[in-house]
Amino acid sequence: MNNLFRNRWWSFGFRTTIMLYFILLIVLPIIGIYGQSFRSGWGPFWESVSDPLAWKAVLLTLKLAIIATIINIFLGTMIGWSLIRYRFPGRRLLNSLVDLPFALPTAVGGLMILLLLGPNSLVGSLAQGLGFDIVFHEPAIVVAMVFVTFPFVIRAVQPLLEELDKSEEEAAYTLGASKTRAFFQVIFPTMLPGISSGAMLAFSRALAEFGAVVLVAGNIPGKTLIASVYIFGEIESDNPQGAAAVSVMLLTLSFVILWAVNLVQSRRLGK
Repeated sequence: MNNLFRNRWWSFGFRTTIMLYFILLIVLPIIGIYGQSFRSGWGPFWESVSDPLAWKAVLLTLKLAIIATIINIFLGTMIGWSLIRYRFPGRRLLNSLVDLPFALPTAVGGLMILLLLGPNSLVGSLAQGLGFDIVFHEPAIVVAMVFVTFPFVIRAVQPLLEELDKSEEEAAYTLGASKTRAFFQVIFPTMLPGISSGAMLAFSRALAEFGAVVLVAGNIPGKTLIASVYIFGEIESDNPQGAAAVSVMLLTLSFVILWAVNLVQSRRLGK
């Protein structure tokens, strides 16, 4: 009886700790952002989000995040496929390096991109010779977004490929299907939920990137100023209302994306 009471008490305390953690570190900050943005009413909120610089920053962020996500879909799918299906020298090292953007401070990633693609680098000099610049322009922002979101699609695709029943693929070959047809009719449908969820997470992460982007973007208002850097600038300018309003836009969009990811995963598990 005492053991049963202790187990119930321990379980109750554990659940309470989790709920307190969730409320203090997640729920309250989110409520605070929404409360700050609407503290003065709908009019000031709309005025903040409809500011030309804010609107351009949000649209630029969406555009470049979509480009980075598309790149990650192709790169992540190919790399995930290669790491599971092929054995080659350095495979384990490459597989471990996939998670480097998660472990590396994003500011360090931005510095790496700056040194690699800057005007004094070999790549930057070649680009200038061809008549365009990379750093302090939109391409550098895309590179930074791709770098910080690189692992999402790969890590979402790999488990699905590992669980794929090879007998289905072999049956397709036995029935006369080519490798291309077998890939798109047997393998790709299995990979698609992972590609979709990984892409949505990569897009959501790219929307909020700051550390890697701020060093390579140039932060020119209306041209290379993205939403996260705009929010930082508003805080520096003592305008928390404007910063909170733009944050709410990104936060709401992230909620929608996470809901879509959960929907995709639940349908996959239900299947």
